[in-house]
Amino acid sequence: MSILIKNIKELLQVRETNVTIVKGEDMKTLPTLKNAYLIIEHDTIVEYGLMSDYLEYEADEVIDATGKIVLPAWCDSHTHIVYAGDRSQEFVDRINGLTYEQIAERGGGILNSAEVLQNTSEEELYQQSLKRLNSVMKLGTGAIEIKSGYGLTVEAELKMLRVIKRLKKESLAFIKTTLLAAHAVPKEFKDDKTKYVDLVVSEMIPEVGKSKLADYIDVFCEKGYFDLEDTERIMVAGAAHGMTPKIHVNQFNAFGGVALAVKHNARSVDHLEEMRPEDIDALKDSSTMPVALPSCSYFLSIPYSPARQMIDAGLPLALATDYNPGSTPSGNMNFVVSTACIKLRMTPEEAINAATINGAYAMGISNQYGSICRGKKANIIITKEIPSYNNLPYNFGDNLIDTVIVSGKILDK
Repeated sequence: MSILIKNIKELLQVRETNVTIVKGEDMKTLPTLKNAYLIIEHDTIVEYGLMSDYLEYEADEVIDATGKIVLPAWCDSHTHIVYAGDRSQEFVDRINGLTYEQIAERGGGILNSAEVLQNTSEEELYQQSLKRLNSVMKLGTGAIEIKSGYGLTVEAELKMLRVIKRLKKESLAFIKTTLLAAHAVPKEFKDDKTKYVDLVVSEMIPEVGKSKLADYIDVFCEKGYFDLEDTERIMVAGAAHGMTPKIHVNQFNAFGGVALAVKHNARSVDHLEEMRPEDIDALKDSSTMPVALPSCSYFLSIPYSPARQMIDAGLPLALATDYNPGSTPSGNMNFVVSTACIKLRMTPEEAINAATINGAYAMGISNQYGSICRGKKANIIITKEIPSYNNLPYNFGDNLIDTVIVSGKILDK
């Protein structure tokens, strides 16, 4: 199928060469074309340009984008959308004064989700997760990373990964998979965390590696969860079985996890609500992408990642949702982009770069996704008629998306 989008008010993130990452000062630049056209064949962008240079093209589908903005679909590099049930009661508990940590200490939090998931059939888990995936795609997400971590047993973690594999096969979205078995310490290992880490390293990782069910290995490197020694053991074991590290770090405490992740060539370090100067220094001249999750900060009322500090230090930055039942029950990347501008003091250009090219880089796919470039995959957002792309973050409570194209196919509205 071929698609022609014509009379585009402004075409965003246009790259003549295949840029795969944007850093520091360059994040303030968002290359665009005004009064443009875009041609898609099958699942690939084959041509674009100014309407004044447009030559007649016979397309199967023609979309008139007069007054509308066109940009690459969002690349959400951090989600946990495969889960069962919800944790709305914990939301009320927090309103009544309990902290995230206190809820976890009572057996809530991740352990609560793990118990529910363990008792949910694989088919039901798939159906719940597919509904969420379809919802975020209609909100403009075309590529997404999905983590395990609500299983916490060998069989339940494998169940989650099989569900992600099925989503990958049956959805139009491009999906990367992460093994996050070290998300929390299960109740039965409460007094012997090392024994659980042994299980992750000696059983879970080899089984997942053998089955090729995950691209990445992740650890919740945080006080009360997994320390630096645990994190290093798991990263090394994952890498030995073909899984690149992507680490949860510096959400509540900063104690060296960023430097450790960089040492082991992590693809990304995610959360970063607490950052020290030495953490920023560790990221300089590395290939590791820092990832901010502002809707998590919003939902938990915790500090926001110091985006301004990181970008002004010359670092790249990606944005992601952290979609999960406990701390971010939303996969809306539009809200993430808005919150980044409002709370992280990022410019619209920086936020869009962070949610497209740099989000793709954090998944290892920016050679094919995240920008308007000939030969890249056709994951596209067409907005409603709006005055400017500044309206995307400005109108934070509105859905400004008119049409989403994923893998060259127009999604039903």
